[in-house]
Amino acid sequence: MLQYREIDIEEMNCELFAVFIRHQVVTKCRRKENDKWIIKDAPFIDDWSDAEYDFLVACLKNTISTGGFVYGVFSNDRLKGFVSVEAELFGGDQKYLDLSSIHVSEDMRGKGFGRELFFAAKKWAKEHGAEKLYISAHSAVETQEFYRKMGCVEAQVYDQNHVAREPFDCQLECSLF
Repeated sequence: MLQYREIDIEEMNCELFAVFIRHQVVTKCRRKENDKWIIKDAPFIDDWSDAEYDFLVACLKNTISTGGFVYGVFSNDRLKGFVSVEAELFGGDQKYLDLSSIHVSEDMRGKGFGRELFFAAKKWAKEHGAEKLYISAHSAVETQEFYRKMGCVEAQVYDQNHVAREPFDCQLECSLF
C-alpha cells in the first residue's frame, strides 16, 4: 500500500531509511564549460555511507524545525522516496524557495514517485510565497532529464552558497505559475 505524507521531526531518524536504496550508477554528467553545457564521461557510483545518512537526517530535522517541508512516499510503511523544501525565501525578485533534496529509492524509480514528490514540493512552495523552486541538482544526465521533464530551466540567478558547496551541480529553477 502506498501513502504520501509529511514526515514529522519525531520520526526523522536513520531507521526511517532502513530500506531506502540510494544507489545510482552514473556514467555521464552535464558540465558547463566556457558558458556552454556539454555532456562528459564522468563514471561513478553514488551510494550513501552511514555518516552521510546521519548528515541527511540532521539536515532534514533542521528543515522541519525551521518551518520547511519534508514529504515522503511510503510503501508498506517503509520510506521509498522523499523531498524537502527550505522555508526561507531568497533570490530577490526571483522569490526562490530551495528544493534541498528529492530522492527515490533505487527499487522504486521509474514509477512516477519522483514526479508526485516534485508536484507536492511545488504546491507547498507556492502556498508559502515562492514564485520558483531553486534546485542545485546533481549533474548526472538522468537527473537532469528528470528536471527537464518537470519544466526546470537554468536558474536566472545563481545562489553562490549552493555553487560553493556543490561546484559541479547544475543550478536550476522551476516556475510555480
